[in-house]
This record gives sequence, structure tokens and C-alpha cells, in this order.
Amino acid sequence: MFTGIVQGTGEVTSIADGDSVRRFSIKMCGLSDELEMGASVSVDGVCLTATGMDGSTVDFDAVPETLERSTLGGLDVGDSVNLERALRMGDELGGHVLSGHIMATAEVLSHTEVGEGVDMGISIPSGIRPFVMEKGFIAVDGISLTVGSVRAESFDVHLIPETLERTTIGSKAEGALVNIEVDPMTQAVVETVARMLESGR
Repeated sequence: MFTGIVQGTGEVTSIADGDSVRRFSIKMCGLSDELEMGASVSVDGVCLTATGMDGSTVDFDAVPETLERSTLGGLDVGDSVNLERALRMGDELGGHVLSGHIMATAEVLSHTEVGEGVDMGISIPSGIRPFVMEKGFIAVDGISLTVGSVRAESFDVHLIPETLERTTIGSKAEGALVNIEVDPMTQAVVETVARMLESGR
């Protein structure tokens, strides 16, 4: 489990395709300390398992479904990614609980600088519209964010300087794709209410 509080960024140093997986080597400066083989790490919001380690460079394997459902399939060597170590018992829950299971990718529709911050408009992928509501939580590339205004096919997020400095989201221009995971508690409540309404209860 994760919180959506990005702990740092890493650089993709190599990509290799195997028979059934694509291996990403990522330099995790400062975040690889005490990381063990088999540990879970959120990479741009995608839960991946550490499969190899060489100093501060860690290997992660992604299966075809992960590559198709997320932006990882479009990563190139030299790209930066958001990183978060898995939540440990006793850690502060500063964002909201995330599973690292990407529901869809979305397109950045607008990127507007407002003072030292940025207002970003993002499309709402098919199937998750019921879960996107004003002042609700959403994860964008693994970053826990509060939803601003919501329209029929898009929503806004307001990015503060701290978020822009600590993550890669500030580099996402119009047309870029981002990973989306909706708040699981919101998803559970909305789906439960929908089932109750359908059954007439």
C-alpha cells in the first residue's frame, strides 16, 4: 500500500525486453537504502517489485498488461519517474491509501502557471467518471491530489510549488499522458450505493 506522498524521483537508466516482461533499471538516489529484493515501490503510481539491485540502481519487471494499462510502456531511457516506498506500519498517512493498481491513463488538457503554482486540466477516462468528484482524492502519476472543479469530461487539480519541486508533474505539458488511480474508499462507496439503487433497497 502507498500514500501518494512522493518521496523523490528516479531516472530510467536502461530498458530491456524479455520474453514475458520488460525490465526497467531506475536510479533511486537516496531511496534505495535498506530496500530489499521483493520490496514494493510505486513507480509513477504503478506498484512494482524490486527484482535486482546494484547500488542505488534498482531493477523492476513489468508484464504486458501493466505496460498497456499505464504510461510505463512509453518510458524511455533518461525519463524521470515519481517514486514512493511501500507504506510501513507506523508510517504517517499524509495522503490517502493507494494500491498502486492503475485504473486508466488520462491526457493533460491544459497546463497553466498561476503564480508559483500550476493549474492542470486532465481528461476523465471512460469508466471512472462516477468516482471523480470535487474535493475528492485522486492519484495522478502516484501523487495524492485533491480534485478541483469537475466537468463532464475533465477535472482540474491545483499544484503547489512543493508538489512541482518534488515530483515530475510540472513537466507534463498538454497532450502528455498520466496514470490515474481513484481513491479506493470513494470507489467502494459509489459502487455500493449504485448496487443498492439497482436492487431497489
